[in-house]
Amino acid sequence: MEPLKHECGVAMVRLLKPLEYYQEKYGTWMYGLNKLYLMMEKQHNRGQEGAGMACVNLAALPGHEYMFRERAEGSNAITEIFGTVHKKFMDLSEEQLADVDYARHNLPFAGEMYMGHLRYSTTGKSGLTFVHPFLRRNNWRAKNLCLCGNFNMTNVHEIFEKLLAMGQSPRIYSDTYITLELMGHRLDREVERNFIDAQKKGLKGRDITDYIDDNVKMANVLKTTMTDFDGGYVMCGLTGSGEMFAMRDPWGIRPAFWYKDDEVIAVASERPVLQTTFGLDCDDIHELEPGQAIVVTKNGVDSLEQIIEQRGDSKCSFERIYFSRGSDRDIYNERKKLGEQLTESILKAVDYDTEHTVFSFIPNTAEVAFYGMLGGFKRYINDQKIERLYNLGHTPTKDELQEILHQYVRSEKVAWKDIKLRTFITEGNTRKDLASHVYDVTYGSIEPYVDNLVIIDDSIVRGTTLKESILKILDSLHPKKIVVVSSSPQIRYPDYYGIDMPSLEEFCVFGATMQLLKERDMLHIVDDIYENCLAELKKPRAEMRNCVRDIYTPFTVNEINQKIIEMLRPEGMTTPVELVFQSIEGLHEAIPGHKGDWYFTGNYPTPGGTELVNRTFVSFYENKYKKRK
Repeated sequence: MEPLKHECGVAMVRLLKPLEYYQEKYGTWMYGLNKLYLMMEKQHNRGQEGAGMACVNLAALPGHEYMFRERAEGSNAITEIFGTVHKKFMDLSEEQLADVDYARHNLPFAGEMYMGHLRYSTTGKSGLTFVHPFLRRNNWRAKNLCLCGNFNMTNVHEIFEKLLAMGQSPRIYSDTYITLELMGHRLDREVERNFIDAQKKGLKGRDITDYIDDNVKMANVLKTTMTDFDGGYVMCGLTGSGEMFAMRDPWGIRPAFWYKDDEVIAVASERPVLQTTFGLDCDDIHELEPGQAIVVTKNGVDSLEQIIEQRGDSKCSFERIYFSRGSDRDIYNERKKLGEQLTESILKAVDYDTEHTVFSFIPNTAEVAFYGMLGGFKRYINDQKIERLYNLGHTPTKDELQEILHQYVRSEKVAWKDIKLRTFITEGNTRKDLASHVYDVTYGSIEPYVDNLVIIDDSIVRGTTLKESILKILDSLHPKKIVVVSSSPQIRYPDYYGIDMPSLEEFCVFGATMQLLKERDMLHIVDDIYENCLAELKKPRAEMRNCVRDIYTPFTVNEINQKIIEMLRPEGMTTPVELVFQSIEGLHEAIPGHKGDWYFTGNYPTPGGTELVNRTFVSFYENKYKKRK
C-alpha cells in the first residue's frame, strides 16, 4: 500500500568506435551521452533523491580535463544534470557542434565512456556529498577513479579498520567513500606494479605512462578490494586511463545486465532498460553472474572475470515482486504467477461465492499480479462450467447453456490513486486527514451488502495506508466482505543490502506479533530473544543465527493476519476484513530463479545480515521496548 523506499540504479555506456563513426551514422557524436540519458530515465523508479553522471575522454591531451562529473539532488536530478551539460553547448554554432575534433578537444562530456547513477539513500545520509559517482583524483591518469554502485555493505567498520591498519585516514565514514578509498589504494598498487615492470623493460618518461595505461588490470584491483566485503552490490567504475568495470556481489543479491555489439558495451540494473534503449530482444542481453565482473580495457577489449567465487544463490526476490520494471518479460510472467497462485486461498476467503465477488487492485504496481489473479479465477470458473455441463445428464436447453456460460469473473477498477501529499503540509491532524483521501473509489462498482470485494497489492509493509486510507474508503462502498490480498508473503525482517525498508518495529507483522505476545502473557519470549541476540553477537559472525525468527514461532500466519486486521481497522468500520498473503512456497514456485527471501523468512544470505538483524533487535529492545515495559 505505502511504497517501499527504492534502491539505487546504475547505467554504463562504452563506445567502441571513434566519435566520428557516431556523428556520421547517427548524426551526432553525443550518441553515448544520449543513450546514457535514456537508460537513466528508464530507471528513474530506482532513484528519487539524486543522480549523477561521469564521462572519460580518452583522446584528451595533457593539460586538458579528461574526467567529467555532474551531480544533483532531488527527484528532477536527471533532468538537471543533463540540462547542465547541454547548456555548455548552447552558444555553439551547428558547424562547431558537428565538428567531432573540436568537440573532442574543447567540450566537456565529449568522450567514449559514460557512467550514470540514480540514488536512493539507504543510510539516511543526504546532501550532494553522498550523491554518486564518487571521484578520486590524481595527476596520473591511471590512478583517477570514478565509482558508483547499487549497494549496501554490512561490515563497513571492518573495512574502515583495514584502511586504518594500512596507515590511511579516511575523511568520511560511509560504505561508498570507504570503498572508493580502498579500491583507489589497490589501483595505486596496480599502477606501481606496472611502473616497475616498465622500468625493467628500459622504458622512460612518456613511454612508461603509456605502458601503464595499456596494462592496468582492473581484475587485479577488484580481487584485492572486494573479497572482504559483506553485502549486496553492483559496483561500477571508470579510470582516467580508460578502464571500465561492473561487478556483482558473490551472492547475486543485487542485479546487473550487460549488452555488447560492435558499436557499444552497455550495463544497467534492469534488462528492459537495455532492450528499450538499444532496441533489443531479451536474449540479446546477458545477466552478470554472482561474483563476476565485466571489464573493458582502454582499447575496448572486454572480458568476463570471476573476481570472487560464487558464495550463494540469493538473487533478490523483491526485485521481481516490486522494484524492477514490470515490462521485463520474465518479471511480468512471474508477477502474474504470484497472483494466479492465490486463487485457492481467495476462494476460501469468499466462501467460493464467485458470483458475488468483485476483483480489483491497488494502483499501480499490483496491476500485473491482478491480471494473474483474474487468470486463475477464469480457469476456475471455466472448470466449474465444464463440470456442470458434464453432470447435466441431458442435452442442455438454450436457457441452461446461457445460465451456465454467462458465469464470469467480475473485475472493476475500484481504487484510484487520486492525489500525492505535498511535503509542506506538516501539521499532524491535517496530514492524517489528507492521507485518508489519497485514494478514491469508483462508486457503484459493487452491489452494497451483497458483493465481496477482493483487492490485491504487491506487499503490505507498515499497513499505515491500509489504516488511514484504503480500508476506510473501501468501507464506504459497503461490500459484504473485503479481502485484502498481498502477492508477497508477510514482510517480517529489514533488508541490509541496499533497499531502504522500515525499521523492525514499523512492520505491521512485527507489531501484530508483539501484541499477540502481550495479550497471551508471553512477553518473556521477547526477553529471551534479547538475551539470545546478545549471546549471538559475541560469536564470530559466520557462526551467528538469526534469533529474531523466534518471535514468530508461537503463531500461525492466520493468527498474525487476524491481529493485523484488528490493529489496522479504522474506527467505525463495519465491513468484515480478511487478509490473504502469498506463501513462501508460492513465492519460490513463481520466482524459482530468485531465492533471496530474507525479508520474509529471516534467512539472510550473508553473515553480515544475520549480525545486523540481531543488533537491530537489541537496539529495539533497549531503546524502545524496555522503556515501555
